[in-house]
Parts: sequence; C-alpha cells; structure tokens
Amino acid sequence: MNPRQEKILSAVIEEYTQTAIPVGSSILAQKYKFKVSPATIRNDMTALEEDGYLYQPHISAGRIPTDKGYRYFVEEVMKDKELSKEDQQKMQREFLKLKAQNTRLTRTTAKLLSHVSGNFAISGMVEKDDFSDFGMRELMEEPEFKELDEMCRLVEMLDYVDEKFDQLTKNIKEGETRIFIGKENPIDGTANCSMIVSPYRLSSGEKGILALIGPKRMEYAKNKSMIEYVKKLLGASVVMIIFINIL
Repeated sequence: MNPRQEKILSAVIEEYTQTAIPVGSSILAQKYKFKVSPATIRNDMTALEEDGYLYQPHISAGRIPTDKGYRYFVEEVMKDKELSKEDQQKMQREFLKLKAQNTRLTRTTAKLLSHVSGNFAISGMVEKDDFSDFGMRELMEEPEFKELDEMCRLVEMLDYVDEKFDQLTKNIKEGETRIFIGKENPIDGTANCSMIVSPYRLSSGEKGILALIGPKRMEYAKNKSMIEYVKKLLGASVVMIIFINIL
C-alpha cells in the first residue's frame, strides 16, 4: 500500500465511523482535500478493494472497510490518543457519582464505560462470578441492528457472553491489550464484532473483566484511551476490558 492509498483508507474509515454510510470518492475529494483528482481517488479505492482492504456492498454504493482494512489501520496507522482533560474530568465525576450510590463495582464500571462510549458494556469479577452489563438500548439504536435477524443474533450472543470469557483470556498476557476484529474474535457468533481486550487486577489481588460492545466502526484510539483511564480510576495495575463492535 502506498502512502496515498493509506491516507485514503484512513479517510474511508474516519468517514464510515461517523456516518455508517458507504463512502464514495466524491466525498473524499470534497471533504478530505486530497491533492489529486476524484478519478485518481477512485482508482486507488479500486486497488484497495482488489487487495481486500475495502469492499463495495452494492454496485452503485461507495465502499466500507473490511476486517483486513481495520486491522491495517489499527496496526499501521492508528496512534495512541490521550483523553482530553475534559473527558478525564467527565469520567471522574461519573465514576465518583456511581460509587456514591453504593453501586457494586461491576455495575459502576459497566455503566461508566457504556455512558462514555455509547456502547454496551459488561463488567465482571472472576473469583466472585459477579457480572453486570449496561447499554443494550444504546446498542440497539445503532444502524447496524436495524435488521431484526441481526438484532436477535446479537441479543442471543450477549445473553451468554459472560460464560465465554475464558476463551478470551487464555491467550492474553497480563498487562497486554489486544484488539480482535471480525473473524479473529474467539467467541462464536461475534464475527461481525470487534473487541479490545486487556486483563485487570484490583489492589486486593482480585481479577476482573470489563467489556464494551458496539459497532465495528468504533473509534478504536479513543476507546483504547478510555480503557487506560478506567485502569487509573480503578487503581489497578492491569485491567481486562473487552470492546465488542458489531459491524
């Protein structure tokens, strides 16, 4: 992939993340100020499609990223993003407010992650077999779930996802943060999802699990930074957080 094609792929991902609408060359030419003609952009998009980074859902539609496209973006393009002071303060206030309500920790962290990301969150303490989730309504409002069959498959998977966390942790080292995209996901039924995964341990030594589930077109860098900040709020050295994003 040449540098211009890399920028085009990044622009397609950014635009699709914001709109959930297949992206055409005209939008890229108008909005992202490439110093080449729309025809050149179209040729590069065709090359990216032929190489498996983009695909066209319909003949007359624009293009959307594939799993391979997202993987390239996450590994080769995406840079770590620090949360703004405003976002940090917002998360601090929300976390302290939830703790003041004497909500158990799993419920507090699930609500916090769901609130700041707009996605479905799961939080669990492994030793206690204590799991909480929050944000199903937000998840169901995403355009990816307008199809009834897709929504039903998702709900069925979420009903049992807390029973399958062992599949996620067995190949993840403590302190490691992993991103699973599409068919890479270790849980059956989540091929249309993405996950950001990282183990955690409280100061008491207890191991925990946090999960956030949403569209595959998630803001990977921002959500990863939220994971890192939740680690600080929990006062733990390592945290396991899972973001599952539905395509």
